[in-house]
Amino acid sequence: MSGLNKGAGGLSKGLGKVQVSLRWDPSPMGLPDNDLDLIAATYTAEEPYGKPAYLVHFDSRSPDGTILLNRDSRTGMGLGSDEVMTLELDRLSPTYARVVVGVAIQQGGGRKTFGDVANTGVRVTEGYTELAADDFAAVAGATAATVVEFVRTGQGAWEYRPVVRGFDADPAAFATVMGSA
Repeated sequence: MSGLNKGAGGLSKGLGKVQVSLRWDPSPMGLPDNDLDLIAATYTAEEPYGKPAYLVHFDSRSPDGTILLNRDSRTGMGLGSDEVMTLELDRLSPTYARVVVGVAIQQGGGRKTFGDVANTGVRVTEGYTELAADDFAAVAGATAATVVEFVRTGQGAWEYRPVVRGFDADPAAFATVMGSA
């Protein structure tokens, strides 16, 4: 991943409203659909590496509306981003100190890895500023991966850390381990 760390001190107020966009190509004709899902796990200040306080994924949103999956694709068909998640970090309750965003590949049609899905890519932006981008090449053999971690500083500002790390887990199992240290 590449990018700058906007929330890294000085007079910065940290990150505010951030978008994570995911894209991929549809599967070839006659093969099971490529279905990738963005997942966000939110952790409390008391347990920043424990069990997620809540998850946001397809068919869900955060209890307070600060994390929302705006676009969900089950096939990768269409123009532009296939999935888009918006995180309003500046509105997130001080109870929460860490948010990890990852991508999981649905395994309903047989085992698929990032290397099996053409033209995968993820972008993390704040407004028009690209904070990070990745093509999953470093985790081509994985079925799921973390992509970015947002952490609240001692001053209350949000910073991000690119953390592309592959996992060999289905979406349900990935959601329980994606925030582990």
